[in-house]
Amino acid sequence: MANARGDVFFTDIPNSRIYVWSVDGRLSVFRERSAHANGLRFDRSGNLLACEGAGRRVTSQAPGGTPKVVCDRCEGKRFNSPNDLWVDPHGGVYFTDPRYSGAQWIWEERSSLTNRVDDPDDAEEQDAHGLYYLASDGKTVRRCTARFTQPNGVIGTLDGKWLYVSDTEEKKVRRFAIRADGSLADETVFIASYSDGMTLDEFGNLYLTNGGVDIYTPEGKRIATIPVPEKTANVGFGGADHRTLFIAARRGIYAIRMNVRGQ
Repeated sequence: MANARGDVFFTDIPNSRIYVWSVDGRLSVFRERSAHANGLRFDRSGNLLACEGAGRRVTSQAPGGTPKVVCDRCEGKRFNSPNDLWVDPHGGVYFTDPRYSGAQWIWEERSSLTNRVDDPDDAEEQDAHGLYYLASDGKTVRRCTARFTQPNGVIGTLDGKWLYVSDTEEKKVRRFAIRADGSLADETVFIASYSDGMTLDEFGNLYLTNGGVDIYTPEGKRIATIPVPEKTANVGFGGADHRTLFIAARRGIYAIRMNVRGQ
């Protein structure tokens, strides 16, 4: 995820670290002990939002500040393991909340978090692996749908009309129409394909991480595939002109210049 300047922020989940690659080519650690953060987004004020899997929460970090909890519960119950998020044009936040039982390093760190919520146990409190919406007031949280098996990547269009959500277990990417109040309607299976993280370009083309990177038009037609020598996990535009596509893979970050900008 890039900030307005084009600096690219990305997570090293197993090592619980957030990095930043600046537009002048410097790589540095932005945050240690990130509670195995995964998805990142910037809000309208320039604060970095992070899905902290081990912390079972979404946090916000102002430039030069420390992380603060944005939300960690819905209807009094702790989340499973927030995974990815997207900020809509009104400042509301959609985020996915799966539970990946194989990620043992997440459960191990939970017991050692000094700022953990409540007890260190790993009890599953939510009755589903859902998609949630945090309203722009920063207080109201509701579950949009429990339709998923393992919800993962999430991205919405710049005009706030459409939301895409991947389910890695079902190997489907669903599309929803976004209503004015943030609720969702008109669910369709947009692509029957695996994807982890996703992004959109200025023309609404959808980029999926599926081995390499597959690119689909808003009508669902695959128009290109970018081969990558290792399994991909996330993708996003950055750089000073936001025309460089950054691809996060298992052991490295790849970059390719594009003829389009990120949205």
